[in-house]
Amino acid sequence: MAYELKSISKSGIDEAISKAELYRYLNEPEETESICHDILAIEPGHQVALRLLGMAITDQFHGGVADRFAEAEMVLLRLTDPYEQLYYRGILQERRAKALLRAGRAPHTLLPFFEEAMRCFSQAAEIRPKGNDDAILRWNRCVRILQCNPDFAFEKEHLSIHDHDSPPV
Repeated sequence: MAYELKSISKSGIDEAISKAELYRYLNEPEETESICHDILAIEPGHQVALRLLGMAITDQFHGGVADRFAEAEMVLLRLTDPYEQLYYRGILQERRAKALLRAGRAPHTLLPFFEEAMRCFSQAAEIRPKGNDDAILRWNRCVRILQCNPDFAFEKEHLSIHDHDSPPV
């Protein structure tokens, strides 16, 4: 018996997306990832499949060398919407930092990852769709992680905004 991948139909993409989302909610990122690859094999630029794939890869981060940060980054760079590029890049950095923190990395070494996530969230908040406060919610979560963890050398100037940036509104 030959073990070859079979293609799904274009008409089955919507149902496949629903299944990928369900598997992600069930904390089965490998299943989500597999479905997204099937979708992207027939529609390489499918934005929802790219988002789900990028997030499924980050769902598997454990803070080790096997984390596929670069792969997730390459997937998310294929998003075409500028807001989504910034927002999901922020999530990528935040999840990387949190995985490394859980793995026991020294918190002060992770501050640059949180700051990069927050820079992305801040920029995303500036161009967010009306009524979408997701980037602000993620910014606030990063701030709370930094404030609540005594191992971070937390000082307000660490979260200062550069002249060309502003905190999310």
